[in-house]
Amino acid sequence: MNKLTLELPDEAAAQLTRLAERLGTAVESLATASVLELVSRPDEEFTQVVQRVLAKNRELYRRLA
Repeated sequence: MNKLTLELPDEAAAQLTRLAERLGTAVESLATASVLELVSRPDEEFTQVVQRVLAKNRELYRRLA
């Protein structure tokens, strides 16, 4: 696993700390979970293409079902 050092504005760090406390987790765990969630999201352009293809072929899919 790689280590990463972040520099946050004071207010963002305070918000992160408050949220971690409210959730009962460590700041580092919350930051890690947030980054992992962000990088695991599909690319927006890919998502738009998939939605366009599904909409275009909706009737075909309905008939084949």
